[in-house]
Amino acid sequence: MTSQAVTPSHERGPETISAVLPAGATIHVWIKARHGAAPGRLTAHVDGDPAGAVETSNPDEFEFRKLRLEGGGESAFSYDPVTTDVSVLYAFRQSGVLEEGIRLLHIRPSNAAPEISGGYHFRPPFGWMNDPNGFGRFGGRLHLFYQHYPHSLRWNNMHWGHAVSDDYVNWTHLPIFLPPSDELAARADGRGGAFSGSAIALDGAGIRIFFTEHVKGREPEEQVQFTATSRDLVDVEPASLILPARPAGLGLTTDFRDPYVFLGPDDKWKMLLGTRDREGGVILLYETDDPAAAAGWTFLGILHRENRFGMTAAECPCMVPLDGPASDPSTRWALIFGLLTSRDPATGRRNMTLANVGRFDGRKFVVEFEQELDFGTDAYAFQAFVDSGGPVGIAWLANWTDISKDIDMPTAMTLPRRLALRDGALITPPVAAAESLRRRRLNGEGLLDGRTVDLANGSVEIVLGLKEAGSAFRLVFEHPEATLEVQLNEHGLSIPFSAGAKASPRYIAAGARPSAIRIFLDAGSIEVFADDGRWTGTKRLPGFKGVSSLRLVAPAGNVLTADIWQLAL
Repeated sequence: MTSQAVTPSHERGPETISAVLPAGATIHVWIKARHGAAPGRLTAHVDGDPAGAVETSNPDEFEFRKLRLEGGGESAFSYDPVTTDVSVLYAFRQSGVLEEGIRLLHIRPSNAAPEISGGYHFRPPFGWMNDPNGFGRFGGRLHLFYQHYPHSLRWNNMHWGHAVSDDYVNWTHLPIFLPPSDELAARADGRGGAFSGSAIALDGAGIRIFFTEHVKGREPEEQVQFTATSRDLVDVEPASLILPARPAGLGLTTDFRDPYVFLGPDDKWKMLLGTRDREGGVILLYETDDPAAAAGWTFLGILHRENRFGMTAAECPCMVPLDGPASDPSTRWALIFGLLTSRDPATGRRNMTLANVGRFDGRKFVVEFEQELDFGTDAYAFQAFVDSGGPVGIAWLANWTDISKDIDMPTAMTLPRRLALRDGALITPPVAAAESLRRRRLNGEGLLDGRTVDLANGSVEIVLGLKEAGSAFRLVFEHPEATLEVQLNEHGLSIPFSAGAKASPRYIAAGARPSAIRIFLDAGSIEVFADDGRWTGTKRLPGFKGVSSLRLVAPAGNVLTADIWQLAL
């Protein structure tokens, strides 16, 4: 079953959602009572015969209900809009869901994903999304979990969404994986939920996930750590508490979140957690001797501190070996984390992400060098794992400074990126599968001749070869809601950007002198990879219309080659 939406028919009396479904289909639906006087109720019929019903008396938040259709055929789901509101309804075959995904039957305008022509970045099928969680290869497929609120395009009580892929670029949407606790799910008050975390493979089959449960105002701990398992990679079993409190005696705030679990060089499971103290951000290290990582977690100490840029908490830490197996003492590791509320005084950029590269012996991390992960700063909450060809990571294509209580802001994930060491630096180029998005060449020669090149829907890849490292140029883009360029000059590589009256930061990799530039444009984003990701810059763009055209401004001969590709899934 492929995902598709079926518009409810608006007739007198009950509203009806209709679709032809196979026998044994599982139905997930979220319903709410419109007022306290009568329950909300949805009834199912197959070929005119009753097939079940669900109801709720909760008028404060949509509640999850589940149906199974024993028979197949013309299926109708009916509800009275006077008493009942339906947020999301989808169907799937349990036995084939990992291959087929869900079939989306109903969403409301207030939680519908934007319609984007040719968009190729990962987006949820409905609702709000932020951090990637549990990114990894399990059961032979790539799995992406993510922070999710299904019922509007704004942040609220957190769930985990779920999708699966065979190639990093084509994703199949799966059932919502992890809801908040029953207490938090009862009201849409943004008090917390299932916050960010990670996943590891179980011996045999399935996964173990780790996540932070956040409950605003809970004492003494707002944030505690849970684990749960899923044997079929679709349904999660009841979670158990593994870390009920912060380490004592360190003066830590209530920030205590984002467990990232990985196998250390001593073949023991390690866990990183982000927190803060009075000086700044802190990353904690835990360990367990349990081969299943289910229990026995003990605190080893503070792995890393970062107190620059006015940051508060260290968020979403992850750690991967870069240039060899984890067990080799000579292998260098990358420790990557977000600097919440950070501000670079030189550029005004906020919420930066740092990558520290060095040696890790299972208990101590010795930094050899550091670099900023993304000079555009809109690749936040980066999470990576080691695939068969080496480490691969993905990030939320947004920045918390863009979030507003007044506007909806559906966002995307970045293109997945490889991580490797080259010439004493960390490179993060897009995965090779990004080339599979290429559909046809556009007028690269016209770009070299100084002409304005039409970009159709704006979903394109641009590849520039420069005369020599640091050769100056400007790419000027036409965008309906922003002023946008990519520029290389004596100051470095930058993404000049402005939208509205508010002054924008300077998105710049100071001193960068690349010789090759690769740019991915999509509705809502630009990603710049220079010298195979030695310098990477990501910027979220307003709205959901793409760049319509571009032109090149450069001294004669500075840009030797230009290729432009129309992209599509």
